[in-house]
Amino acid sequence: MSLSLVHSRALLGLEARPVCVEVHLANGLPSFTLVGLADTGVKEARERVRSAIANAGLEFPSNKRITVNLAPADLPKDSGRFDLPIALGILAASGQIDAARLAGWEFAGELSLGGELRPVRGALAMSLAVHRQDTERPTRLVLPPGSAEEAALVPQAQVYRARHLLDVVARFLPEREADTAPPPPPEEAGWARLAPTARAALPRYPDLIDVKGQVAAKRALEIAAAGGHSLLLVGPPGSGKSMLAQRFAGLLPPMGTLEALESAAVASLTGRFSLERWGQRPTCAPHHSASAVALVGGGSPPRPGEISMAHQGVLFLDELPEFPRSALEALREPLESGHIRISRAAMQSEFPARFQLIGAMNPCPCGFLGHPTRACRDTPDQIARYQGKLSGPLLDRIDLHVEVPALAPDDLLHGAAGEPSAAVRERVHFARQRAQTRQGSTNQTLAGQALDAHVNAEPAALKFLHTAAARLGWSARSTHRALRVARTIADLSGADAVGTAHVAEAVQYRRVLKSAG
Repeated sequence: MSLSLVHSRALLGLEARPVCVEVHLANGLPSFTLVGLADTGVKEARERVRSAIANAGLEFPSNKRITVNLAPADLPKDSGRFDLPIALGILAASGQIDAARLAGWEFAGELSLGGELRPVRGALAMSLAVHRQDTERPTRLVLPPGSAEEAALVPQAQVYRARHLLDVVARFLPEREADTAPPPPPEEAGWARLAPTARAALPRYPDLIDVKGQVAAKRALEIAAAGGHSLLLVGPPGSGKSMLAQRFAGLLPPMGTLEALESAAVASLTGRFSLERWGQRPTCAPHHSASAVALVGGGSPPRPGEISMAHQGVLFLDELPEFPRSALEALREPLESGHIRISRAAMQSEFPARFQLIGAMNPCPCGFLGHPTRACRDTPDQIARYQGKLSGPLLDRIDLHVEVPALAPDDLLHGAAGEPSAAVRERVHFARQRAQTRQGSTNQTLAGQALDAHVNAEPAALKFLHTAAARLGWSARSTHRALRVARTIADLSGADAVGTAHVAEAVQYRRVLKSAG
């Protein structure tokens, strides 16, 4: 047989598109041609596959004209994930394995020159795509160690792990040879079907009990966690802004299976996923020198950025005004929509970006504006320029603006321990359950008719909000965001209706910095 078909997947954003690896052997001048919009890493598979087949003791048809087509031809392919399917296609076309037995299987894996299989990124995205596509007759996946355990996280996935090319070849030998070949000892077998990977223990986060004082900031963190709101912490150096932000993820409810799979799939695309962090809400804290591409994603082919890596978790931007203006402005749309679409001339890729933004900044360049004991040495013009690095439209999209004042030495050294994260998380979980029961989503997502239907504000509360918005010159977005925060405060207190006290507390969190935007 001179033609064989092997199935695999190519990553396009978070999607894993089906790819058919077609191999044709023909007489003629010996050559090895690979076509199908393959990048350099895929084209180098020719040398890896040639060496792996030869060093595994199998026969490479070096006297044939070999043509490998990765279909569809207009879908870009990258990385070494196609090494294994290309090798199996060559072996099937040359009759060394049974091509008919490859039906119903998909393969991915990079080959070493000796034939060992190496992990590939995006295994979880592959497994999710296979699981969603095939329901009546599930497709079986064959992956290298490391990638197989990751793919087995998907419920009901049929995942097989293979350590070496020979492990796969032994499974797909022609019937006669398969019947006569002795089975390998169990302890030496590199081929194994993986049961659904056992879930890790409950994730551990830094505890809020470590933070002394800062009652107002802790209250703001609780409200942000309960309603899915974004938060800006403003205060002098050493007041505890970063410490509070690092403990925010521990206040959020445990991740559901679907949330954990979405978060892990994004991490898998960049090779940053590990089983030890399964079910743990990510906290991404990029350095302030990060570019817009690093934050929102990009490249060719497009890769997810920090906002997608923080999906279902927290994006912490410390020293917020020091980030490039273009990078901060790129956050506007994802903060509203919960996803990011990256458009290039050849393709479009969409990544999830449902994150909670926690920003931290000093009130001025020296950091001591409003400090009780240290004088600020900056001029009003310097302060205005520093705060003006944050545009008005960006500040408008941050729900809670909170001042984190300097802590007195006596409170720091002799103050009582704070409330543990577990107690706050229980209240947050209670408030989120109320919102889910009422409208099926967090309060931060309420908009339009849904906001009018579910906010249930008393007439006196609406009148108070109208007066505050008019006097403070709020935009329509700011007014609606304050109303959502008030709805969250009411949920935390167990109230069905939003009262004046709830609105008054929400209004105090709309602290607007002076800006040049």
